[in-house]
Amino acid sequence: MSTTASPPERENRMTTTQQFEQQTKALIDDLKSVCANYGLGNDGNEFKIITQVFLYKFLNDKFIHEIKKLDKTIAKAKNWEDALLALSEEDYEMLTMQLSESTAVISPDHFITSLFNKQDEANFADIFDTTLIDIARENSEIFSVLTDGGEKIVLFENLSKYVTDNRDKFCKAIVNKLTGFSFEHIFHQKFDFYATIFEYLIKDYNTNSGGKYAEYFTPHAVSKIMARCLVQGDIDNVTCYDPSSGSGSLLMNLAHEIGEDKCTLYSQDISQKSSGLLRLNLILNDLVHSIHNIIKGNTILEPYHKQANGALERFDYIVSNPPFKLDFSDFRDDLDSKENHERFFAGIPKVPAKKKESMAIYLMFLQHIIYSLKAKGKAAVVVPTGFITAQSGIDKKIRQKLVEEKMLAGVVSMPSNIFANTGTNVSILFIDKTNKEEVVLIDASNLGEKVKDGKNQKTLLSHAEEDQIINTFNNKQAVDDFSVVVSYDDIKAKNLSLSAGQYFEVKIEYMDISKEEFEAQLNGFESTLQELFSKSNDLQVKIKDGLKGLKYE
Repeated sequence: MSTTASPPERENRMTTTQQFEQQTKALIDDLKSVCANYGLGNDGNEFKIITQVFLYKFLNDKFIHEIKKLDKTIAKAKNWEDALLALSEEDYEMLTMQLSESTAVISPDHFITSLFNKQDEANFADIFDTTLIDIARENSEIFSVLTDGGEKIVLFENLSKYVTDNRDKFCKAIVNKLTGFSFEHIFHQKFDFYATIFEYLIKDYNTNSGGKYAEYFTPHAVSKIMARCLVQGDIDNVTCYDPSSGSGSLLMNLAHEIGEDKCTLYSQDISQKSSGLLRLNLILNDLVHSIHNIIKGNTILEPYHKQANGALERFDYIVSNPPFKLDFSDFRDDLDSKENHERFFAGIPKVPAKKKESMAIYLMFLQHIIYSLKAKGKAAVVVPTGFITAQSGIDKKIRQKLVEEKMLAGVVSMPSNIFANTGTNVSILFIDKTNKEEVVLIDASNLGEKVKDGKNQKTLLSHAEEDQIINTFNNKQAVDDFSVVVSYDDIKAKNLSLSAGQYFEVKIEYMDISKEEFEAQLNGFESTLQELFSKSNDLQVKIKDGLKGLKYE
């Protein structure tokens, strides 16, 4: 008997999913509206309030959802909260001990409903803040992000401090927005749903705020291509790493492709803001088991993840969209040490006399990634397209190592403006230490549709174009004017160029004609040339006559 859903059932599911998506986005918009009404619109701290309140709502509803799954009596009760509160302290603790680690434990007096019922009490802002801080403290072991110095960045902080006036009213307004609907109905949703929600949640906040590293959000199409070209077949119990993780879109796509329960994620990023967003992403995508591997710190100067013997950790899969250029002159000389010579095998960019912000820090990340791969490891890294053809310096030395040690899988050169926030053309470099044979080079620069994105222009790939790139790469197909499959010797012969266009054949069309037809065509060309020469001579005579008639004053 077939279990495939009928078209009406699929349509109903889609409609329901769209409704949940609209409701979730409406909640985000409502929270932003509250912030705007209290003078926090576009404020530097608005994103902290929005993301932390959203997370509180999500964890509150997830806790209730999981409790109901464990205790059918509570689930079937006319009022689940009354049934839960009727439990003894010991029974309540026993019930919470059965929860998975992905579910934060929340006390009854910390429920959203409890806050709602307390909103007329004096100093409600203090009650609101204390609730969040207590939840953070009680769940700090699992849900905290670490700094490279060993400090814990907990889930929540005192949020009402960002409001200068009417703190109680602000917190009441926030809580009232959280009671409109429950996330309880969307916990069965999968990766694509949460990826859409996460992108909507952070779309106004995931920009460079003047910090040391820009916080890019890698477009979903790029993340998808990287993940699906990296992961082949069934994989289990692997480690995945991003040394410049930002908000984690690359890691989320990679984990989804492998299977969230089949991999452990590791990351490091100098931005506390990005680390907080990545934690939120992990919680939404059922990857709580990897939160303790999120590190806020400087990967290039002080890489955190190490083995028991002190050596840097090695990983099965690495994905990264590192910052391309950045002034790292203040710690550049610290990198030039004996223990770093193997990691930075191709060298360290010199500090320019002018435009220090143009230092190519992506070259440091790329070398760090190559060094951090296991013996059979694979990586996908976003690089400026200029990297794949540069004929000198660190760029070429890195390509030389990849070719000589046979650890390339291929390169995909993307369309311009695939990132709306940078005009730099980018390519995806695929590294595979097991690929000793042919390399795939793809020129996808002519794909996509250009659209306006605010003041910027960006290029969007269709799903068919994404699949075209992925299938061509994975099947190692040579397609006219799109892709080539080359050997390592071919690459050496082209001076280590990884640009597909330099390998495309120049096609010459031949046609069979008789000797008489050839002579007729040749005579025709000669007649045309004679006619053109004659016209040219007449024109020269007219120009000379015209010049003689000119009078100079």
